[in-house]
Amino acid sequence: MKTTHSPGERIAELRKTYSISRETLAERSDLDIELIRRIEEDGHIPDLAPLVRISRALGVRLGTLLDDHEELGPVITRAGEAEKTPRFVTGVPPEPPSAEPRPLAGQGFSPDAGLSAPARPRRGLSFNALAADKSGRHMEPFIVDIEGDAEQKKSTHEGEEFIHILSGKLSLEYGASNYTLETGDSVYYDSIVPHRVLSADASPVKILAVIYTPV
Repeated sequence: MKTTHSPGERIAELRKTYSISRETLAERSDLDIELIRRIEEDGHIPDLAPLVRISRALGVRLGTLLDDHEELGPVITRAGEAEKTPRFVTGVPPEPPSAEPRPLAGQGFSPDAGLSAPARPRRGLSFNALAADKSGRHMEPFIVDIEGDAEQKKSTHEGEEFIHILSGKLSLEYGASNYTLETGDSVYYDSIVPHRVLSADASPVKILAVIYTPV
């Protein structure tokens, strides 16, 4: 049976291997140390951008944070296999009832503080990796399930992204523009422009997303 590791576990392992403290990693990646702690210990990932910045700071590919095995040949993911084990979930958790407005995730606070995980489900995007076993890959293909009430901040990072809509209606916010894509549509864009994807009609959306980040 294949053992999977979360991105946070991979980051902690790499820090230990390279003798890099959280403080040093936070400085190199220009991220808040509390965010790195939550990624490592709580599995918290507000969006892909922190993972890209951490991978660059550690001098590894983004895929290194997602790898389970190192396969040199072709990697085949059979129908239904990817959905069985989401690699990670992004998005902003909902505020608890009667809570005072607070900063969004990644801006200096822990959204899960004081509340158990079941009480704070994340309305977000589930990333199911399609090639986590491929050694030396430069692309990251995912099947992404977007909940109808998903919430997330705009993200910006190096690289490019390709999205194909498998089902549902997607809202893409890209820079100052908004686009609506339906089943069968696709889009290719530069990730350095602030962007985010959400459901366009409060119904679930399933997409194929391929992310490329330069080495």
